[in-house]
Amino acid sequence: MPTVEANGITMAYDQQGSGPHLVFVTGVGYGRWFWHKVVPDLAQHFTVTTFDNRGAGGSSQSPGPYTVETMTADTAGLIDALGIQGAAVMGHSLGGYIVQHLVAARPELVGKVILASTNHGGLKVIPITPEALNVLTNRVGDPLDPIRRGIAIAAAPGFIENQPEVVQELIDYRLTNPVPPAQYTAQVMAGAGTAQWSGGRINRQLAANKVPCLILFGEHDRVVPPGNAQLMAAKIPQAQIKILPNTGHIFPIEDPQATINALIQFLQD
Repeated sequence: MPTVEANGITMAYDQQGSGPHLVFVTGVGYGRWFWHKVVPDLAQHFTVTTFDNRGAGGSSQSPGPYTVETMTADTAGLIDALGIQGAAVMGHSLGGYIVQHLVAARPELVGKVILASTNHGGLKVIPITPEALNVLTNRVGDPLDPIRRGIAIAAAPGFIENQPEVVQELIDYRLTNPVPPAQYTAQVMAGAGTAQWSGGRINRQLAANKVPCLILFGEHDRVVPPGNAQLMAAKIPQAQIKILPNTGHIFPIEDPQATINALIQFLQD
């Protein structure tokens, strides 16, 4: 597993394929494994870079608190270390906040943007559903309890019944790659801190730079409701919206082929 030193921490990453660069930024509690179902096909068209955020996987288990700004500096440091510029960068959930900050802070690093299952920050967003918030913050029970609750709320209705083998993959991953409680909480709080900033300035930067932008959501996302797509698109004139049917917050795992198709269509347009 290759690593780089960036922003004062060690970051674990993986790179596959050849061609234009595509960089993935994950959300709370996941490492680069989150993208494993879409990377092989995408690597036939792009040089795909995935990595573990601080606190997850093989990257440094640095103590909190974390902020989106700090995690943005991590991401920029890794991209710099790999010599990448003008990449397509996709951020999922917390990763979407990081990507928005990256465009504002280091626009030369970003050629296209995919904002997935995220929002523009501030108070004028459609908030997480109460049931999803409870699951995200409730870690009680034996190790399997929060994992099962998390999968149930993150995926679309029927996912657990219809894709039991994928559910088991998720459970096995969570059990063998746990994010320590302190680091998990630090990631959650970094995302929660977006209520204190408005993405208006950052989205104006996207608009001013004319960065092509795809806003990508699962139809049944209860963690970041898909109504946020229209709110973001109103601030980014060149943005297009794609809603993937029959999926929830973790659509790259629920329906990898639909995710691959949407990305290829946008990136090769």
